[in-house]
Amino acid sequence: MSRSAAVITVSDRSATGERPDTAGPVAVEALRVAGWECGDATIVADGAASVAEALRAAIARGARLIVTTGGTGVAPRDETPEGTGAVIERELPGVAEELRRRGVAETPAAVLSRGRAGVAGRSLVVNLPGSPRAVASGIDVVIGIAEHVITQLDGHDH
Repeated sequence: MSRSAAVITVSDRSATGERPDTAGPVAVEALRVAGWECGDATIVADGAASVAEALRAAIARGARLIVTTGGTGVAPRDETPEGTGAVIERELPGVAEELRRRGVAETPAAVLSRGRAGVAGRSLVVNLPGSPRAVASGIDVVIGIAEHVITQLDGHDH
């Protein structure tokens, strides 16, 4: 099984250099520690089209696990779930539900996350919120299921 992962930070301010990406590196480090091959986070502007394009590019490069950070809220430019929806073929709602459930234990605002999770071809795609704390909280859920999902996508038994 390929353990190739990609992290995509979705943020207008980080894409323009106005604010450093603080959430993407948290995900990258956690994935590397867990044994995933993961380059530095790619930063894209908010918006459904930019997210969908970045996801498709990561899949084309062979990433089996793709984690996004940011753009999951209710602000006008928060369209990460919409961009993700344009790419995933089968949704995994239980993953997103668990991420929200864990997030609520830390902050009530976590119920506002519209993040999605699903599979696209042979890749697992998961949206995490854009705060480093939310990424640190949620990445363990992602790492805990990723190998199992990818093994199943490769046609192996449970």
